[in-house]
Amino acid sequence: MLKLTLKSQQEIGKVFIRLIDEAFEHHATWRIHGDNPPYFTWATDFKIRVNQAISDWLPKVGYAAGLLLNSLKKKSAQWWYFLDDPLVPPDNNRAERNLRLAVTKRKVSGGSRSMDGLHNTAALLTVIQTCKAQGKSVIDFFRQALIDPSSISLIPILT
Repeated sequence: MLKLTLKSQQEIGKVFIRLIDEAFEHHATWRIHGDNPPYFTWATDFKIRVNQAISDWLPKVGYAAGLLLNSLKKKSAQWWYFLDDPLVPPDNNRAERNLRLAVTKRKVSGGSRSMDGLHNTAALLTVIQTCKAQGKSVIDFFRQALIDPSSISLIPILT
């Protein structure tokens, strides 16, 4: 946004960079202290300010910024999920690192020869990476899936 030519688009870029920086700062503070009440109080106020910024800026920006703001408006629950559950990181660095294995395997093997092959490979790599992230044995997971598929899940149980 900062590199776009319209002054209003540059301004909205600055506004949202400040908001994003604030969100990362508060999430980092929560990770250090784990103090839920202040975090959730701040998060509630933050969501109001983000929605207000979107409403204020949407009529003033050009096409490119408008696409971003409409996406933020329509998918705010996905964009700001870490505000409701601070156990979720505010970035996708871990997801990108996990995808590296899939990309490397695809490059080495020459890719899938069909869409079914692509979907099957993606599903298998998702299970492998999820088991790895949760400290579960991939072999044990697949063994249990073959014995009793209804008894397994990779969805973590939050307490």
